[in-house]
Amino acid sequence: MNAPAPAVKLQPKDYATDQEVRWCPGCGDYAILKGVQKALADIGADPAKTVFVSGIGCAARFPYYVATYGFHTIHGRAPAIATGIKLANPELDVWIVSGDGDALSIGGNHLLHLLRRNVDVQFLLFNNEIYGLTKGQYSPTSKVGTRSPSTPLGSVDMPVSATQFALGAGARFVARGIDTQQKQLPTVLARAHAHRGASFVEIFQNCIVYNDGTFDNFTAKENTEANQLPLEHGKPMLFGPGKKKGLRIKPGNLELEVVTVGENGATEADVLVHDEKNRVQAMMLATLQPPAFPVAIGVLYCNPAATYEQATADQAKLVLARQPDGDMNKLLRKGHTWTVSA
Repeated sequence: MNAPAPAVKLQPKDYATDQEVRWCPGCGDYAILKGVQKALADIGADPAKTVFVSGIGCAARFPYYVATYGFHTIHGRAPAIATGIKLANPELDVWIVSGDGDALSIGGNHLLHLLRRNVDVQFLLFNNEIYGLTKGQYSPTSKVGTRSPSTPLGSVDMPVSATQFALGAGARFVARGIDTQQKQLPTVLARAHAHRGASFVEIFQNCIVYNDGTFDNFTAKENTEANQLPLEHGKPMLFGPGKKKGLRIKPGNLELEVVTVGENGATEADVLVHDEKNRVQAMMLATLQPPAFPVAIGVLYCNPAATYEQATADQAKLVLARQPDGDMNKLLRKGHTWTVSA
């Protein structure tokens, strides 16, 4: 008897479809697609058991470009569709792709419940702080003062922080990535995939047509070192040239402050150590913005809990154990019935 042939390890190109990838030239979605395909290869994803679900928007083209199963659904409702898929077949590996408008405006309610229920899916939010598909209107994440066709005098809305929203909704895994960081992004996606439960990843993505350069203050090459804080569990939160700057709790209150190691008596021992299981710390990190602070990149929070589909399955098993001989026909005819005559 011949031994079974060894499984062939798929490469990133094997997760690409025969469809022409069409976004605006220079769009950050191209880089994210590349990062996702690399992550799928790194984790050895089985295309026959992988599903991508999207709503409406530029990001929603994703299912056409990934050689797995996929559903291009309706505006803001991808979390609801994905929840149904996961409940119907918990063995499937479900990824949701959404934009900041799709996820946090019309879809905010659905995203809230996906996260609080802890459905075992990966939710990727592409944040470019604008509505790109519908020609550049401001979105829930747009900065105050954003001029757009719907805010010609500048937006007066306080923007939503996607990461703070996820933490506030009870997400058990929250991370951030950047479209152009092709070494860091697949690693974060692999971590999200390994987590059992709802994994939320905000990906800062440049819209070259309608909001070009909105994240340059921390993503541009000349600003990366000074304005990004790469997070690593159990390691001091150091950043800047030579890793000489760090975060610590300001003496006398619960606010964060930036210190320079070796100046004003600050030592590396004063610098906070990143703890992925600390939700309060994660929320503090989610609020940081240049120029006063760096932007936290990587896994902010990871603290697994029971998943929604497992709890649902356990509940069904309990009911069946109580009534192993249940009969639907008898149930329908139980109690008061009546006959409708001609």
